[in-house]
Amino acid sequence: MKKTYFASDFHLGVDARLTSLERERQICRWLDVIAEDAEAIYLVGDIFDYWFEYKMVIPKGFTRLLGKLATLRDNGIEIYFFTGNHDMWMFRYLTDEMDIPIYREPIVKYINGKKFFIAHGDGIGAGDYGYKVMKKIFNNRICQWLFSQIHPSIGLGLMRFFSRKSKESHVEVVENTFYGETGEWFIAFVNERLKVESDIDFFIFGHRHLAIDWTLHNGHSRYINLGEWLNLNTYAVFDGEQLSLQTFENHDITIYENK
Repeated sequence: MKKTYFASDFHLGVDARLTSLERERQICRWLDVIAEDAEAIYLVGDIFDYWFEYKMVIPKGFTRLLGKLATLRDNGIEIYFFTGNHDMWMFRYLTDEMDIPIYREPIVKYINGKKFFIAHGDGIGAGDYGYKVMKKIFNNRICQWLFSQIHPSIGLGLMRFFSRKSKESHVEVVENTFYGETGEWFIAFVNERLKVESDIDFFIFGHRHLAIDWTLHNGHSRYINLGEWLNLNTYAVFDGEQLSLQTFENHDITIYENK
């Protein structure tokens, strides 16, 4: 049976353990490997560390990834793209050029009889009200139009600058610490969701930058956080029956689980 793959948080455009270009080449190698048995690929947000799509201009770079995605689509592999908090200004380029649908909100999808809840995760759950207000502003069409009036050389330069400043000011201990079942807001959110939609088999999220495989209170549903590709290179694969977290060209990782 063909497989379904999930990955998120490539953050192309910013250097980490590898440079952005080296990481892009690595991601393309991964896509070549999974293309042999992939039926569908879900890219679950923050694929790019910054992005604004003008009517006739897109950010410089990412040529290898964009070309690879186009080839995979031409070969009949379904690709689904979710915007994240870093690339929420992705509009119609992927859809018009490659027939790749763009999702801005969580979706529920049945895959081989299993029910999946899929979302990047930014703004989900209680708290983080400041970001939720900012997200509404950034998703406002008037604000997007106003930004589009800035020359691309300036506008995209500003986005790259603020993306890097955001990384520099981020407290790493928050990003890299697992707070347990009572402290992880995604676990709290999905347990609440199960109270009203108890038949969801898998909750798939990105955003958190940790690899997590957590069995939920009902004993069979699982919350999967996909991790990231800045350091971990983790992804999930569903073979039609089983879902597992795996890693590519990196074995030194921690998967947080309660099995």
